[in-house]
Amino acid sequence: MWRSGCWTRARCQDSGVDPERERLWAELFEQLDLNKNGLIDVNELRVGLAARGLSWSSVEEQIVRAGDINLDGQLDFEEFTEYLRSHEKRLKLMFRSLDRNNDGQLDVGEIQQSLHNLGVDVTLEQAAKILQSMDKDHSLTIDWFEWRDHFLFNPLHNMEEIAQYWKHSVMLDIGELLTVPDEFSEKEKQSGYVWRQLMAGAVAGSVSRTGTAPLDRLKVFLQVHGQSSDKGTVWRGLHAMVKEGGLTALWRGNGINVLKIAPETAIKFLAYEQIKCLMRGRNEGGTLKVQERFVAGSLAGATAQTVIYPMEVLKTRLTLRKTGQYSSVAHCAKQILQKEGVLAFYKGYLPNMLGIIPYAGIDLAVYETLKNAWLQRHTEGSPDPGVLVLVGCGTVSSTCGQLASYPLALIRTRMQAQASVKGAPQLSMLTLFRSIVAQEGVVGLYRGIAPNFLKVIPAVSISYVVYEHMRKVLGVGT
Repeated sequence: MWRSGCWTRARCQDSGVDPERERLWAELFEQLDLNKNGLIDVNELRVGLAARGLSWSSVEEQIVRAGDINLDGQLDFEEFTEYLRSHEKRLKLMFRSLDRNNDGQLDVGEIQQSLHNLGVDVTLEQAAKILQSMDKDHSLTIDWFEWRDHFLFNPLHNMEEIAQYWKHSVMLDIGELLTVPDEFSEKEKQSGYVWRQLMAGAVAGSVSRTGTAPLDRLKVFLQVHGQSSDKGTVWRGLHAMVKEGGLTALWRGNGINVLKIAPETAIKFLAYEQIKCLMRGRNEGGTLKVQERFVAGSLAGATAQTVIYPMEVLKTRLTLRKTGQYSSVAHCAKQILQKEGVLAFYKGYLPNMLGIIPYAGIDLAVYETLKNAWLQRHTEGSPDPGVLVLVGCGTVSSTCGQLASYPLALIRTRMQAQASVKGAPQLSMLTLFRSIVAQEGVVGLYRGIAPNFLKVIPAVSISYVVYEHMRKVLGVGT
């Protein structure tokens, strides 16, 4: 049956595992094998681990996938023990690499330093909280047995994977790419992990933006036309757009909105890495503080926006176009160039650049605050904050950033929409600001914010689901 070929003293001695340890594994296997067929499937593993208070994210699928030698989607006793045996070896190597003074124990300083080396800076107090989640004997250190027992049924193989949980920006797309880029280790850059991660984020953003395009188009209409628009409410606005151009009219401008994701993401990442190098100087191995990341991220965002800004203007014009006005993106660009000149492609550039500062700054500050609050209060049992915490932190921080920069985004959109003849006077940023406040009041600076908020939850949900799927397809984090 399921013990055949494994349960011998010679096998235990050859594997380097204590026979008592193998006996405990046998008992555990018997407890997890709920239907007593000599095999453990994903559902049995999920139920069994949950009963023991182990709630790591998607651990069951990963354990079965890693240990399933014959690819039948289940683990027999030999596969189960072989997985535990090999995983313990990996955990042992990981423990030794973190134990810098080779005293057989991990202290708070070693945990803090290991996370710092991977771009996640935590205070000693926060590192102590992480340590306490594993410190069963309350000795203020972690020995090998505590480390092993804590991570035995967790697919994390190294501290880099723990640090990965706090990298958030590429997986959430709520229509803007002004967030500060993530930190990546040298190993991740050299392995090609970074570009697979960015590609997964770009695909997720494309699907997310397409799914919420009708609300985005309505937001632009309300930003530009304000009180004069017949699209005063969400439902009236959507109905008016369908009436004017049919159902497909809801997706006008979405094509170029999706096309600009890839170049903007790539340029911002490359610029961020170069700016970081300049800021660090000779301190190659150092990590940037939060305020330095804000400066580097803002400059990188400004660089990317400067390069792709003509696409932003085209997106606004195509979004606002009436049926038959432009036949294609190229036709729209040609019309703008002929009638308004090259400078028309940079209308609204100043408020757009100014908007980067409050957006990126508040997004990063709120995210770091929420991250630190979680580390301080909820580290018992697992370093994995869970999907709800990650998505919640990213959504709240990005939404706060959008809210702070919204008046500048509205003015930018109105300036982009100003179709004119060469040489005709154009309203400046300050003139537009005064005009909006005088005619519509302060509330006029927030026209279109309702559909903007309505699209946040579906946009984040879609982008997260697609992002997770693309990570599996591209082999990121597996």
